[in-house]
Amino acid sequence: TSIIMFASSFNAVRSSPSIISKNVSSKSSRSSSRSSSTVKVRAMGMKKEQKINAASVFEEAEKAIVIPKDADGIKKSIQRQIATGTIPAIPTYFDNEDMYQATAQAAREQLVERWNDTYEHFHKENPKQAYYISMEFLQGRALTNAIGNMKLTGEYSDALRSLGYSLESLAEEEKNMGLGNGGLGRLAACFLDSIATLSLPAWGYGMRYKYGLFKQGIDQTTGQQKEYADDWLVRGNPWEIPRPQISYPISFYGKIEGDSKWVPGQQVAAVAYDTPIPGYNTKNCISLRLWDAQPIVKDFNLTAFNDSDYKAAMGPTNLAQQMMAVLYPGDATKEGKALRLSQQYMLCSASVQDILARWKERGNTDWEKLPEKVCVQMNDTHPTLAAPELMRLLIDEEGLTWEKSWEITKKTVAYTNHTVMPEALEKWPLDLMEELLPRHMQIIRQIDQKFMNDVKEAFKGKKDDKEMAAFLKATTILENVYADSVGGPKMGDTMEKAEAPPATVRMANLCCIAGLSINGVAQIHSDIVKAFTFKEFAEIYGYKFQNKTNGVTPRRWLAFCNPELSKVITKWVGNTDAWITDTEVLRKLMDNAKNPELQKEWKEAKLARKQICKDYIKKTTGINVPINAMFDIQVKRIHEYKRQLLNILGIIYRYRQIKAMSKEERAKVVPRVCVFGGKAYATYIQAKRIVRLVTAVGEVVNNDPEIGDLMKVVFVPDYNVSVAETLIPASELSQHISTAGTEASGTSNMKFQMNGCLIIGTLDGANVEIRECVGDDHFFLFGITEDEVEPAREERAAGKFVAPKTFLDTIEYVRSGAFGKKGEFEELLGSLEGNSGFGQGDYFLVGKDFQSYIECQDEVDEAYRNQEGWTESSILSTATSGKFNSDRTIDQYAKEIWDIKPCVVP
Repeated sequence: TSIIMFASSFNAVRSSPSIISKNVSSKSSRSSSRSSSTVKVRAMGMKKEQKINAASVFEEAEKAIVIPKDADGIKKSIQRQIATGTIPAIPTYFDNEDMYQATAQAAREQLVERWNDTYEHFHKENPKQAYYISMEFLQGRALTNAIGNMKLTGEYSDALRSLGYSLESLAEEEKNMGLGNGGLGRLAACFLDSIATLSLPAWGYGMRYKYGLFKQGIDQTTGQQKEYADDWLVRGNPWEIPRPQISYPISFYGKIEGDSKWVPGQQVAAVAYDTPIPGYNTKNCISLRLWDAQPIVKDFNLTAFNDSDYKAAMGPTNLAQQMMAVLYPGDATKEGKALRLSQQYMLCSASVQDILARWKERGNTDWEKLPEKVCVQMNDTHPTLAAPELMRLLIDEEGLTWEKSWEITKKTVAYTNHTVMPEALEKWPLDLMEELLPRHMQIIRQIDQKFMNDVKEAFKGKKDDKEMAAFLKATTILENVYADSVGGPKMGDTMEKAEAPPATVRMANLCCIAGLSINGVAQIHSDIVKAFTFKEFAEIYGYKFQNKTNGVTPRRWLAFCNPELSKVITKWVGNTDAWITDTEVLRKLMDNAKNPELQKEWKEAKLARKQICKDYIKKTTGINVPINAMFDIQVKRIHEYKRQLLNILGIIYRYRQIKAMSKEERAKVVPRVCVFGGKAYATYIQAKRIVRLVTAVGEVVNNDPEIGDLMKVVFVPDYNVSVAETLIPASELSQHISTAGTEASGTSNMKFQMNGCLIIGTLDGANVEIRECVGDDHFFLFGITEDEVEPAREERAAGKFVAPKTFLDTIEYVRSGAFGKKGEFEELLGSLEGNSGFGQGDYFLVGKDFQSYIECQDEVDEAYRNQEGWTESSILSTATSGKFNSDRTIDQYAKEIWDIKPCVVP
């Protein structure tokens, strides 16, 4: 049987597998603690053991080094980084990037001091700790956030000013960490900030991708999206702390000897890199521990290298490099799937090994009490393998029975679901799982068999054979593996591939079975998950299902990114910045929402941010936008369900309307700057076509002399956290227009609301709760509701839907060649026609909602003409955004899932 390889160059590696000693995984417990430890030192050519008290070493070191907290001390600290070679600057050349690096290193010193104190305090107190495992963490720039949370912004500004630099200009030198793609990663980053701010014993685990997802560009000739390697690590990352002593073996392929002994065919070492995450106005500083794959030194075949067999010699090195190259490598091929699954397993294995090492380090020994000290949160299905990996370690490494290990695992891991669309739930080919992770598949098969037995027992006499077969078909981990329980092969037998669809491993089902809880991320999402997506699991495990509506950190997403508005808020809530942590204080703005003085200051703050946004758009796209126009912004991952297509078709309709107006009618039009931003996944062709349609419309509209400043259409390339921090504070209208029932929550809608932006949207995700908070009069609602979606699709499939003339005319206008080359968008427009099903037949109901959408946009125009009323709504938007503070979300996770309490560093 052929074994899948990441590249053919690894065939030689497989022929001579090597296994890392267990001692590799114990290094973290020896070297990270401040307790006494034994180390070996070489003296007089002889080895001897010497006792070193780690606690005293750190204490003496801290006494010797004074970490500055004032501007003068910070200035000297920055200069020390330059003079001592901490940064890679040279005497004959020094630029802003070098000064940024020096400033970051000075700030990192303060963070490390807090990190050490936090680690020592957690070690001493031995609290129950939560571990948040996520494939994505979109942290954004760290400098302004770190010194802001340490409440040292003024001191750093003064220190840099005295050196001839500005904090703002140096902050622009920092590259965004390339560790995520969309809302999943931005949510995880907000959660870490809130965990630290609430002084909770928890931290995050992720992957250190060398080239991120990709850097997005727009081809100036074709207008199409281009992908480039993200160079975020090209000059190093001053915030990370390499910990080569913390390393764990990660195994793949191989065979099972006897009943359960796994002899791996390939291995890499997962090496830790810590990024300190400080809380706001607290000494607590937690860790985002990222894993980097590195070859195992003893696996380097020096003989093969010297014999010029570089393929064999460099196999382990190439394997490690491929694993860490990019986030979400293309998985259209079997090799691509193997690489992506290997990334997920490495994240899970390294993290769980590290968690258990820390549990032991703190003196814990009773495995049955592990759930009293550890909770693992799986952010979506990517970290699903944490459950069987915990099982493997408990059984194979610690000697526990299968039954005891299963009971411990079920009390330790928890699952957050982020999608309601069945087609988006992760599945892996069974044959790939069997090849790549043979030991885990043994365990997964056993879990599945036990689950089926338990279900049959629980519903004995309550479901007939046919009902039970359907129930198990929906809930087993393995899909298309078992025959119906009525006749045919016995349960557990594998069907012939020719007689059934491909056999898969359903990761979400494994999460539901193994998890102690299953939570959605907005109330409507959690209701759908329980009623539809996992309705059978809700029948079995109703007690597991919870809702945890997402939130965003008000530090990064209001206080730091919008200082102009923050200053106004602080003044009008009673000259206090308590709202930065207690966002309910924002409600005090409601009392003065109609106050002319507040409205004047509010509009001035918004205008200042619009100017910054205008300048950024000019710099990055060359488009000069009018500052007195409404800034209408939709920024998010490009996807059909998010319906950027509906937005741009609405813009085309508006463009045609303006073109048909008289000069007098145009004088009454509300000018708009329509901004798009977001990345289309490299292999998602339809999403890339949407990007191209946006740029094509912009090429025409922005150069139409009849339109002038009445409308501008802008696609801002390479959308990331820092770009969001520029666009969101400037936005006046934001579009969250996904098909009802498809968006789990959304978090950008919360960020826009916090910054006083009004929302046009459907009743989907967190929009529902935002509308409840801000009030119906201050939310522009359109479109069908979630319970109307399936009937609308059935109507469409039956050929009974009659599209409105406004929609059909807009489609035909695009077809006429008005934008781009004639026929360029035929495949995109074709998705709105034809047979029913995902990606065709207007599956996301753009035509169904189009008329409601353009009529709602008329309401937006009318509201914007009344600037006093619009500003009042803007103030109320911010005032009622307190619920969407991620501190609230994390407090609920801590109390209702993780069962952890604050552990405040004194």
